[in-house]
Amino acid sequence: MNLRLANLNDLPKLKAVYGNIIDDMDRNNILIWDEIYPCQYFSKDIKNNRLYLLVENDDNIVGSFALCESNAGESCVKWENPNDKALYIERFGVNVDYSRQGIGSIMLKHAITLTKQMRAKYLRLFVVNINKPAINLYLKNGFTQVDGIYEEIIDANLPFHEYGFEMEVLN
Repeated sequence: MNLRLANLNDLPKLKAVYGNIIDDMDRNNILIWDEIYPCQYFSKDIKNNRLYLLVENDDNIVGSFALCESNAGESCVKWENPNDKALYIERFGVNVDYSRQGIGSIMLKHAITLTKQMRAKYLRLFVVNINKPAINLYLKNGFTQVDGIYEEIIDANLPFHEYGFEMEVLN
């Protein structure tokens, strides 16, 4: 498996992979993604060279994540050093055909390496409070939950309560 930047030709496969992820999350009552998010952000991520794919030799998409320079919720929680350069993991997903094979941890290691290469001191992310599998993955891989909650209002009837997590990658 190798990591590479996504390109526009990857969109059909990527959207199919995420469609399966969304279906799996829905079956597990983690109702946070839909046909709009995250899929409608992929084109912009690709154009901004921030969407990474973990692929097998045959270009089968194993997982994906975006590394962003900012996040709408970044001022809502108490980061260890809020003024230090940080990158944010977004749209992190593992192909359901590869579940429970350690792919999430492999992808996080790649994200840490990229963050170091980009000279950011911290790798950060937000997780909706009901996404226990993701929370457990990040804790298992050395991320620390910070104080505070980012209240993301999707619409009047759908507020998301998101926890912030971070890891210092450069000393």
